[in-house]
Amino acid sequence: MVSPGHKREAVREVAESGTCSLRAACRYLRLHWSSFCYRAKTATDKMVRLVRAIIAVSRTNPRYGYRRVRALLANEGWQVSRKLVQKVRRAEGLGVKPPRPRQRRQGKSTGKIPTAATHPRHVWSWDFVADRTDNGAPLRVLSLIDEFTRQCISLTVARGLKSADIVAALDKAIAKHGAPEHIRSDNGPEFIATATKDYLESKRIKTLYIEPGSPWQNPHVESFHNRLQDECLKQEWFLSLTEARVVIENWRRKYNSQHPHSRLGFISPDAFAKLWHQTKAVLGSVRPTGSLHQALPQTITQPT
Repeated sequence: MVSPGHKREAVREVAESGTCSLRAACRYLRLHWSSFCYRAKTATDKMVRLVRAIIAVSRTNPRYGYRRVRALLANEGWQVSRKLVQKVRRAEGLGVKPPRPRQRRQGKSTGKIPTAATHPRHVWSWDFVADRTDNGAPLRVLSLIDEFTRQCISLTVARGLKSADIVAALDKAIAKHGAPEHIRSDNGPEFIATATKDYLESKRIKTLYIEPGSPWQNPHVESFHNRLQDECLKQEWFLSLTEARVVIENWRRKYNSQHPHSRLGFISPDAFAKLWHQTKAVLGSVRPTGSLHQALPQTITQPT
């Protein structure tokens, strides 16, 4: 479609070439004579200031749409129509581009869901929690816990953690405690990375990926993170990465050895793990029940 402005230019070129008159050129090009004679009015001083105000507010708030920009102008005392705000923003290239839809990748679980831990090293869980040092630099903590004993296997602290880093942390934990049967996590890029999945497959560890946006499906690690933040991260002011590693590791050891866990009959995770192994040695086996965690501290004291 040819705009009136382009038609006016074509009419002038035809008339200047001597082919026909201006009126005849307008008739041939289907341009109304009044449209050819139209001359834009000179903008008033008020309009110039309004346009400048629209541009200034739009550039100050680059993610605001025309409705919010118009509301801010109204707060400043301007009376402006929606169409004028849109027209000025389009002419200046200040329109807000919609965010690109994020494509969520989801890992494929190799274990059976749901799977509840019934013995030590049955199901481990891991996830990240974030914090900062005194200078504002980021801290990222990878937590690894045993869902049955509630023990914190490790807390890896770094500025940033990639798939290779979490594989190294898991390999170190396995070398010390042995490999779990399953590991539960969300669909974070580090957990569904090819390097991570290849390592888990090599160790014959089955994956349990929760549904996207469903942290309640990984309750043990989420509950642990609440405790970690409340008792450690919010209580300490880290001046460096080294200090953060030392303080957080000391807290982990204290948590395992001293924290009275409500789901373990108010004994520590280390004490519960010790009781479980003692009970298994005495009884030969421990059949898990719904109240096993509360009943186990008394089980070891019963006569065989």
